[in-house]
Amino acid sequence: MNDLVIRPATPQDIPAIVAMLAADSLGVGRESPDDLTPYYEAFERMAADPNQHPTVAVRDGRVVGTLQLSVIHGLSRRGATRTVIEAVRVHADERGNGLGSRLIEWAIAESRSLGANLVQLTSDASRADAHRFYERLGFTGSHVGFKLQL
Repeated sequence: MNDLVIRPATPQDIPAIVAMLAADSLGVGRESPDDLTPYYEAFERMAADPNQHPTVAVRDGRVVGTLQLSVIHGLSRRGATRTVIEAVRVHADERGNGLGSRLIEWAIAESRSLGANLVQLTSDASRADAHRFYERLGFTGSHVGFKLQL
């Protein structure tokens, strides 16, 4: 695992990121790897926002993992800054070797360096394995999340 590099994502990484987003049971129905235009547009918006940190894990020049770390400054919790970890994906042939743990540990360390008091994430209710993974890393299933599709 020493040859792994975790770094900010670049526009060149978008095809590999989208392929990972689309390569699971939930992503297959909502991602469009054949039309990358909206992903490039979204990446431009993220790049212009200093609170957005799209991130990739690279091994031997190949993107093998990704996540997005977002910083939220708030008034609750005595004006706490929190980070949100989103869109965590590990390439299928890299699963089971600790890469997911490395990505989350990186995100926690980066959150500390960004001044966050809290790290949070959501995980689809159907992802029981992911829930066990996050709990093993110290996260607590403390809230119920709701979404409204617009």
